[in-house]
Amino acid sequence: MAETALVAHELVRGFGGRRVLDGVSLTAAPGRRIGLIGENGAGKSTLLRLLAGTDQPDGGTVRRPPDPGFLRQEMTFPDTATVADVVADALAGARAVLADLERLAVDLTDDTALAEYAERLELAQRLEAWDADRRAGVVLDGLGLGDVTWERALGTLSGGQRRRLALAALVVRRPSALLLDEPTNHLDDAAAAFLEEQLRGLPGALVVASHDRAFLDAVCTDLLDLDPAVDGPVRFGGTYSEYLRQKRADRARWERQHAEEQEELAELRGSLGLIAGRVAPNRAMRDSDKMGYGVRANRVQSQISRRVRNATRRLEDLERRAVPAPPRPLGFSAPLTTSAGELVSLRRVRVPGRLALDLLDVREGDRLLVTGPNGAGKSTLLLVLAGRLEVQGVRRQPGLSVGLLDQDTTFANPRLTARATYGRALGAERVAEVPLDSLGLLHRWDLGKPVGALSVGQRRRLALAMLVASPPQLLLLDEPTNHLSPTLCDELEDALGPGPGAIVLASHDRWLRSRWTGAEISMSKSAAQVRHLRGSEPDTTED
Repeated sequence: MAETALVAHELVRGFGGRRVLDGVSLTAAPGRRIGLIGENGAGKSTLLRLLAGTDQPDGGTVRRPPDPGFLRQEMTFPDTATVADVVADALAGARAVLADLERLAVDLTDDTALAEYAERLELAQRLEAWDADRRAGVVLDGLGLGDVTWERALGTLSGGQRRRLALAALVVRRPSALLLDEPTNHLDDAAAAFLEEQLRGLPGALVVASHDRAFLDAVCTDLLDLDPAVDGPVRFGGTYSEYLRQKRADRARWERQHAEEQEELAELRGSLGLIAGRVAPNRAMRDSDKMGYGVRANRVQSQISRRVRNATRRLEDLERRAVPAPPRPLGFSAPLTTSAGELVSLRRVRVPGRLALDLLDVREGDRLLVTGPNGAGKSTLLLVLAGRLEVQGVRRQPGLSVGLLDQDTTFANPRLTARATYGRALGAERVAEVPLDSLGLLHRWDLGKPVGALSVGQRRRLALAMLVASPPQLLLLDEPTNHLSPTLCDELEDALGPGPGAIVLASHDRWLRSRWTGAEISMSKSAAQVRHLRGSEPDTTED
């Protein structure tokens, strides 16, 4: 059976008077794995729903294979269904094709029967039908569900377990086109790596929306950037690493072209002013040469006027076609405040059931990454450093300014708009220097919304904007790349490089962790190991 490409042509979709997708086209051939990237609200999830057929476009068409698989937010099974029911449904196609082969093999005497058998055989090979039952167990185990009995009712599973089970069912089913929305959510490192391997081995088309840069780099053969651009969405053939290198090269060319044009504009304006100032020959008029002087003056004035016109035309032409300045990347609007010596010192800090740490010093200039599984105490450590949890064994520099981006961001007045909340926190002078909309963290249509109406991700972006616009001496970031597009994540990482002030950052982000060059504290429920990457020996503390 021939594979069928997934083809979308000129898709348009709007909500509440705003076009989320405007003329998006996409072709996902078998074997191509396309990653959808872009800001929140760019239309990634909307495009997946249109491709899957669970939503209809306002314009445009979609041609899809007969058996697409779509990772939905909620499973379609009732809570009383079991894990075994979900697995059986995923295996139904493979079992059915094996039954067809057995039935058709009884009589292969005519061409019609042979053609049907060949078609079903090709499908069985694509589905790996003979090995499907064994693969189902391997996939569930690889996605962290090996300890969940197949008799468990879905209603007894956590949200993360249910989502992993839905993902496992799609991998087992091996549809000819697979559509995934943030598939690595709720996966640890081992499960994410297992999923990447499985997806690379699928013969059909894959379209996936993800903020996970490590996943995009490991899986995708192509990327489609849905952020607004002059010529519409940009498709890039290659891995995320290659895409990132290309974007940086493009930006360097953009900056260079803009700088050269601004230099030429300045020279033209300067020369225009110089030419216009030359209104006559620089010598006094003699009584005997009044007529000749007038002729020469008119000739000079004519030459000057012609040169002014030519320069003016060149200036107007260059101003008309000049490229705009590239947008400013996300970064701290001022260096983190300098403060000498140790900012915070921890000695035998205990938060029962949450944190046990014997020794940690955070100094001026430190960049410290905190890693570890959920429940190891990463967020608790940040709360202790911020002074939100009062415990014994903490010494903090007097007058130390601390900023914390936590995972559950709330604001005192939920009725204030995002713009007003930002202004109240920073003051009019700072807001004038760093307008909220200049940071690219919130869409312009969200600036006037009450903060109580913003999503969790939008509230965190607003809180991050405040920290970026007015950085403290000690900056504490809890999973800062959550809810950010890959581009903003890359810009934020660049901003976290060496410099004044201190930064302590807790993260599960595999891409960030793999590129981190500062010190690292690896935490677990039984131990914390501090790896100082400044030339000193590792310091291990256990409780």
